[in-house]
Amino acid sequence: MPENDFQIPRRRIEADPDLIDAPPRAPFVELGVTSCFSFLRGASLPVDLVERAWRLGYDAVGIADANSMAGVVRIHGAARTLKLTPVIGCRIETIEGLAFLAYPTDRAAYGRLCRLISAGRMRTIDGEWQDKGACHISLPMLAQHAEGVQLILLPPRDLADAFTIPVANNVVPLRRADSATDLAEDAETRNAIAFADILPHLTRQFPTLRHLAASYLYTGDDIARIDRLDALAKANGLALLATNDVHYHVQQQRPLHDVMTAIRHKTTVADTGHLLHPNAERHLKSPTEMVALFGRWPHAIAASRAVADACRFSLEELKYEYPKRDYPQGMTSQEYLVDRTMKGAEWRYPDGIPRAVRDTLQREFSVIGKLSIAQYFLTIKEIVDFARSQDPPILCQGRGSAANSAVCFCLGITEVDPAEHQLLFDRFLSEERNEPPDIDVDFEHERREEVIQWIYRTYGRQHAGLCATVIHYRPRMAIREVGKAMGLSEDVTASLARTVWGGHGREIDEDHVRRETGLDLSDPYLRRVLKLTRQMIDMPRHLSQHVGGFILTDCPLVETVPIGNGAMPDRSFIEWDKDDIDELGIFKVDILALGMLSCIRKALELVGTHHGVSHTMATLPQEEPAVYDMLCEGDSLGVFQVESRAQMNMLPRLRPREFYDLVVQVAIVRPGPIQGDMVHPYLKARREHRQGRTDFNLPSPSPDHGPADELSSILGRTYGVPIFQEQAMKIAIDAAKFSNADANRLRKAMATFRSRGMVNEHQDMMVGRMIARGYDPEFAHNCFNQIKGFGEYGFPESHAASFAHLVYVSSWLKCHYPAAFAAALLNSQPMGFYAPAQIVRDAEEHGVVVLPIDVNHSEWDCTLEPVPHACPSRPRPRKNGERWRHDGGWGLRLGLRQIDGLPEFVAARLVAAREAEGQFRDVRDVRDRAGIAAAHVERLAAADCFGSLDLPRRQALWNARTLVGAGDLPLFAAAREREEGAERKATRLPAMTLAEEVVADYQTHRLSLKAHPLSFLRPSLTARGFVRADDLRDRKFRSMVNVAGVVLIRQRPGSAKGVCFITLEDETGVINLVVWPDMMEKYRKVIMGARLMEVRGRVEYDDEVIHVIVHHLTDATHALHCLSDELIKTPIARADHCNNPLPARISPAGEGRDGAVPTVPPCEPPSPGNRDCGFTGGHPRDARIVPKLLPLPPSRDFH
Repeated sequence: MPENDFQIPRRRIEADPDLIDAPPRAPFVELGVTSCFSFLRGASLPVDLVERAWRLGYDAVGIADANSMAGVVRIHGAARTLKLTPVIGCRIETIEGLAFLAYPTDRAAYGRLCRLISAGRMRTIDGEWQDKGACHISLPMLAQHAEGVQLILLPPRDLADAFTIPVANNVVPLRRADSATDLAEDAETRNAIAFADILPHLTRQFPTLRHLAASYLYTGDDIARIDRLDALAKANGLALLATNDVHYHVQQQRPLHDVMTAIRHKTTVADTGHLLHPNAERHLKSPTEMVALFGRWPHAIAASRAVADACRFSLEELKYEYPKRDYPQGMTSQEYLVDRTMKGAEWRYPDGIPRAVRDTLQREFSVIGKLSIAQYFLTIKEIVDFARSQDPPILCQGRGSAANSAVCFCLGITEVDPAEHQLLFDRFLSEERNEPPDIDVDFEHERREEVIQWIYRTYGRQHAGLCATVIHYRPRMAIREVGKAMGLSEDVTASLARTVWGGHGREIDEDHVRRETGLDLSDPYLRRVLKLTRQMIDMPRHLSQHVGGFILTDCPLVETVPIGNGAMPDRSFIEWDKDDIDELGIFKVDILALGMLSCIRKALELVGTHHGVSHTMATLPQEEPAVYDMLCEGDSLGVFQVESRAQMNMLPRLRPREFYDLVVQVAIVRPGPIQGDMVHPYLKARREHRQGRTDFNLPSPSPDHGPADELSSILGRTYGVPIFQEQAMKIAIDAAKFSNADANRLRKAMATFRSRGMVNEHQDMMVGRMIARGYDPEFAHNCFNQIKGFGEYGFPESHAASFAHLVYVSSWLKCHYPAAFAAALLNSQPMGFYAPAQIVRDAEEHGVVVLPIDVNHSEWDCTLEPVPHACPSRPRPRKNGERWRHDGGWGLRLGLRQIDGLPEFVAARLVAAREAEGQFRDVRDVRDRAGIAAAHVERLAAADCFGSLDLPRRQALWNARTLVGAGDLPLFAAAREREEGAERKATRLPAMTLAEEVVADYQTHRLSLKAHPLSFLRPSLTARGFVRADDLRDRKFRSMVNVAGVVLIRQRPGSAKGVCFITLEDETGVINLVVWPDMMEKYRKVIMGARLMEVRGRVEYDDEVIHVIVHHLTDATHALHCLSDELIKTPIARADHCNNPLPARISPAGEGRDGAVPTVPPCEPPSPGNRDCGFTGGHPRDARIVPKLLPLPPSRDFH
């Protein structure tokens, strides 16, 4: 899969439209333009095509992507900037093999064209649900939607191609004959007709078909071909129309187009043959050149101009109307909004609505009324009410800029109280912007689909659809696909792909390629591959559905934009992304998924069920010191938004003691405050304030330009240091005296600094004005650097406050009910920052007893079970057990969901059988009573799920692999059970060693309760001077240490100036590494590829946080082979249990189960000379059930 979780900034033309003159009228307009939104067919971005057209002297340019309108908004926006007229259309390719350029002449015709594409994308010709990405349009379908659409027939490459026409009144659509043999075979039922003979039929069927296209592409027979097309056109009442069949804006893109063609046809460029264009002539040519080429046929040039003039439709005609609803007592939407809001305000403020809130509400009502958008707020309210009306209610909460709205708070959409926070409503909505509002609402990620389907049912699929997301080629995918198309071997492309940091890098560094792959970059062919790969990066690959942006319309949505099916059942999405929607001023309702909401609901349910304490997010005890004590220790694994490495490090420094501190905590570890150099000044000012100093200096202008406390209302709560987006905006208004229009332009620029280079204009204005008014230059520059950082990623206070609420709730649950919280986290996967192994480890460190997966005890989800207080947890728990006792003696039983490859329906059958007839007696009983396949029973055995039956993993696997075929009839079951029972008693398999058990645990369910992999390597590591994670605090500051650990996380934030942060884990805890840029370059290959690292570095402390500054890194992944490869002579497949000899070294049954950890001798990196390890074999039944390599939990890295 291509990487799709990263938004590519849209390239725009960097020009001021006011400074550009409209180009003169050109004699020719190119209508046959294919952009890159004809995926893997067009090799140029819309913006490049438009800019090239402008430079060549066009005044108008058409776009005709294949059965798609995905690129029209981009063409429209770029053309409008350069004062060109975009001619909006598409290329219709029918299932019969004929193709047309289709250009609507008016709004109604555009709607019909969108309907046609939607019909082809949503249903097959037979009326079945269409596959995602496919589009089946037949000639009869086109005829039904062709009114008002200028059709231009595109001739086949070979005019001798023949087609077959059904005999019986053309009931069966036309189809192209693949060969003369096909024609002969169909002669009795169909008439073989050449392309020339089909034209009369087409002109009768399509009254709006008036042109036949022709291209001069230097193929050697152009004049003869165009003459023949001209004659055919005249003979059938058509006009010849010139086009260059453009597929790229300049000739230099032709090699990339060849590569795209090879990728599309799943072959190599060398083997693509006639599928490639013979030359590079399909680029955008100037009107002058086209006039010269068609000097023999001037009427073809004139026809292009005539069609462009006739197609007057513009996307600006898309008058968006929000869906209308009827309200009680004949109220208007505005009246009903006011009514619902004021009732909500009375609920929010039972002791009386504060005057300031009333004033804020009245101001917001005024703006909402002037913009006529009351219905939008009511729709969000309706969606939220539906979610909360379900049984059980679906947790939801609004966030983003909408949290600046008091109306949203009173409607129950958001949880940010305007009486307690400084809200900036203008950031959410203002008359000057005249833009649609944007309200984001998070729902439980496992139940959001209920909300989505309710929207479809309520508004209908003709009026509702999700936005699209454009999936672009990122470096790794580009390397793999381009390399394959160019004939590189898979190992070479894999080696090249591994040199890219993460999935979202934007360049391929040749130095890294040279050092890390050993490839010869002087090879011209390899250099060409890399050049083509760079061209492919950021090209769109396909459309996917947005994470939750819904478009709702009053008129049919299919008449505004084509709709297609998603990959998920019952999902449909439009062809435009959120930027397209914003550009056209269309309202979007964001129905987003948030895993933490699912986790919180499940945790609260567990607490209510097992502890008898009923809570909601709104009724949890507030401002508990114990919760903040936990956070001050950096003990936040699993806690929403503050579980990352950077947040964990910040918590002991910021030391939150109240809710507003959590708001700051969420917002401060972001590029905005970091790049603005606001973090350390804030922490220093906060520390001084906590020490009793309250007279911190606020930045101020000179006395003749304003009062000294000019910024006190903005910066007072953050000790004179701006942290939030709202503060930066208010400083621009109050300190730099920006007008509302200036501030609005700055707000827009904040999101486009990376792609538009608009920094200098705003920097000179803001910084210059602040300095002129007497502000300290350093403060002025830092404020603007902060704004630039917000352009990368930053939080407004309202957004941070919304998230801070979830931070507190999840922290409270973790503090008081760690078992329930851990179970809820595991039951909500995938989500969060850490893998299940780290969640389980953290729970054990908080005194939670974690119980293994078992067929007689486990449900699908992880559950809570009562355990004796004396029941031990894993050795060396970090906490003193107090929280565990508060948790009421409930242990965490791992659920069947933790087993990789086990379907949920299998678990449901197993649990149902157990509840109906009691616990299972043996392996066969599981298969017979639950009615599950033998392969699934084997999966349970491999995961060591038969502990309650006193069956070790190997014995359970042996028994499971005897289950072949269906269950026995009752008549034979007893006899077989006696026979096999005797055999099993006679077959006593040796127990697996603890190392093997751990390997198998990780291989089957991604974690182990028995031991940590590093515990087996510890004796060797200790002998070589390596210390454990929990020993670091005893080391002298800045002393040198050796540490080793499994890699959990690798991060290199853009705001860290090249510094890399790595988190390792050993058997006692985590180790935080800091890798400076020079060390990053030196050990880049190790950092990117190692699963186990050995590190030499310097210990440093920062408050409660310990770091190791890296001086040397070693990839020790080979040491993990000691857990498996050294114990077997040859690699074995997972299911192979009889063809591999047993090693001579066998542990006695039960070894390692009493807590003692057997040691593993040190091993060298695997090589042909030491793979055997000198072991001899035994009986085939003794083969060890272990994987070749240790499958450690996937690291959540490369952020």
